[in-house]
Amino acid sequence: MIDTLTRVETPEGVELEFSPAGPVPRALAWLLDAVIRYTADGILASLLAQLGRTGVGIVLIILFLMEWGYPVIFEVFNGGQTPGKMALGLRVIREDGAPVGWSRSVVRSLLTTADFLPFAYGTGLTAMFLGRRFQRLGDLAAGTLVVHVPPRFQPLWAAGGPPEAPFPLPFPLTQLEQRAVMSFAERVPLLTRERVEELGDLLEPLSGARGPEGVRRLLAIARDLRGQA
Repeated sequence: MIDTLTRVETPEGVELEFSPAGPVPRALAWLLDAVIRYTADGILASLLAQLGRTGVGIVLIILFLMEWGYPVIFEVFNGGQTPGKMALGLRVIREDGAPVGWSRSVVRSLLTTADFLPFAYGTGLTAMFLGRRFQRLGDLAAGTLVVHVPPRFQPLWAAGGPPEAPFPLPFPLTQLEQRAVMSFAERVPLLTRERVEELGDLLEPLSGARGPEGVRRLLAIARDLRGQA
């Protein structure tokens, strides 16, 4: 499967495609978030230590909030991405593709302890390797996925030169073929280069080419159908 895609069909009949993140990028994202948390904890602890016992109490509250609230706050208010996940191009979503929300984010955060058992996230890693979506226990209980944020497809002309001019075909397209080309062009910015070229190859009978050249021609045909200059 291209990009290890998993497909989800919404109640409206729309098929969404996601690429679940494996243990390595998720571990790196967790490590980066841990460095950020522990650095902030250390700085705040050193500042509040001057307040004596009151400072110690405040530090304990902050440590609790940072440990359990840090991922929840970022996932809910930052589109499912903590700073570590943003750096690694990951995002937490619901299994149906919707934003994660408060309740699900809290559940997956609280179950981090269970995933850690017996040590070094042994249970969580085992659960991830047993499923094709790489879901740890927290994800399974909350009904969430950690997926790669698809990079926007860089236009094939971006490396040099302007976009191709409209490419009128020597034969008319049926209404179904026109919809296929227009749908392809609309999805290009949302997919990876590999996925775009794979879909473009399916339309080779219309473009007469495969790979990057086929994508170029299909985008040019779409421009012609839109009447763009």
